[in-house]
Amino acid sequence: MPPFNNLLPIAPYPLIDILIYTVAGLGAILIAYAVFLKQEKRQDLLLFIGSGCLIVYSLYIGNLIFLVAMGGLFLSSLVEWLEIFFGFHKDIGAKSEEENK
Repeated sequence: MPPFNNLLPIAPYPLIDILIYTVAGLGAILIAYAVFLKQEKRQDLLLFIGSGCLIVYSLYIGNLIFLVAMGGLFLSSLVEWLEIFFGFHKDIGAKSEEENK
C-alpha cells in the first residue's frame, strides 16, 4: 500500500500525478509572468525555474519535442542569467539619458 494512500483515499488521481501537474502549472505561470518583467535578471531567473518545471513535466509525459524545447529555454536562460550575474552581459537596447532627450 502506498504511503500517501490514506491521505487522500478518494482522490481520482494518484499523488504523483497531482504533484507533476502542479509543478507543470507553476512552470507555465512562471514563464508567462517572466515575459512581462522588465528586469532582465529576474526575467531570466523565472524563465530558468519555469522551464525546469516544464522539463520535469515533459519527462513525465515522455514528449521529446517538448523536452528539447524546454531544455533549450532552460540552457539559454541559465547562460543569460549567469552572464548578468558575473557582469559579462551588455544590454544592447539600453540608452543613455542623453539619447532619450
